[in-house]
Amino acid sequence: MSAMTDPSAVSEAKTSTISDAMRAYLRMVERSRSRHTMLAYKNALQVFSEILKKQSLDPVSTPIGNLTEDLISPLTDYLSVFSPATEQLYLQAVKGFFLYLDSERLAGINQSRVAVLIRQRSRRPGVRYPQFPSNDIERLLAAVEDIENLLVPAGDPDETLNVKLRAYRDRAFLITLADTGFRVHEACNLRRGDIDWNDQRAIIIGKGNKQAVVRFTSRSLQAIKDYLTQRAQLDGDTGRQLSSLPLFARHDKGAGKKIKPMTPTTGRNIVRERVEQILGREMIGKITPHSFRHYFVTTVLRGTGNLKIAQELARHKNIQVTQRYTHLSDDELDKAYHEVFERKSKK
Repeated sequence: MSAMTDPSAVSEAKTSTISDAMRAYLRMVERSRSRHTMLAYKNALQVFSEILKKQSLDPVSTPIGNLTEDLISPLTDYLSVFSPATEQLYLQAVKGFFLYLDSERLAGINQSRVAVLIRQRSRRPGVRYPQFPSNDIERLLAAVEDIENLLVPAGDPDETLNVKLRAYRDRAFLITLADTGFRVHEACNLRRGDIDWNDQRAIIIGKGNKQAVVRFTSRSLQAIKDYLTQRAQLDGDTGRQLSSLPLFARHDKGAGKKIKPMTPTTGRNIVRERVEQILGREMIGKITPHSFRHYFVTTVLRGTGNLKIAQELARHKNIQVTQRYTHLSDDELDKAYHEVFERKSKK
């Protein structure tokens, strides 16, 4: 029995409006994906609602059963003024909404037709190569190896300990981002017990709520050990199991002597402050926490030449994401060009 002939489905369709269904769908997205994704999809459905109004379908009063896949066409026409990437995101959100309606038997939706309409009428986003100042990241990493470069005299004598703790923490944090490919929120969520020191790895819950293995270099583990050694007394004073404590903690007046986990905002501030301190104000914003992930993937690709290994280590679901890192830099192209043509002219 189809969705439109099922009596319970017809009854629900009559009593549920398009707006009701949209709210239910967004609640499901937030539970199964994330609040960030939900907010992006909410924007998409707000645009879709405007399209519906232009088609004389007020989402607040129109029964959900009146919604059909034919409305994809005016939506794609409207989205043509948006960037291709935004268009794709919004269409994915609406496509998911139609799939939700079909699975919940709220409306009779032809999913094959939805897919065809979207494929025929939408643009494909152009490939944008990730850009990041690789040489500047290497300069930053070289500088933080020497802890003295991070120690800034404290104006307040009571802050002397925190200055030292922040220096060791920031060195460990930056090296860990560069050598592991952690996303900033993943690094901030780490607990001491997550790390297997013998196997040099950690098992985490990463993007998409999936379990993943992340490997550590010897230098990143040594930097973390140096930091935890400086923090040993504070950790011991908590009275909690060491394994339950955050790996990277706050060291500011607000935290006091308590061991509180860092937030992604703190992680971004660390990068910003150390970039300004070591590389200069003009580099602020040019190097972000995600720049270290780009650096990690590119380093793996250049070291192995193996796209599949880079995909697995970066934990990219789609290998096409990893392929964006396979482009050569201008410096590499210049070098190859001159090696070929200058050598030829000298013969």
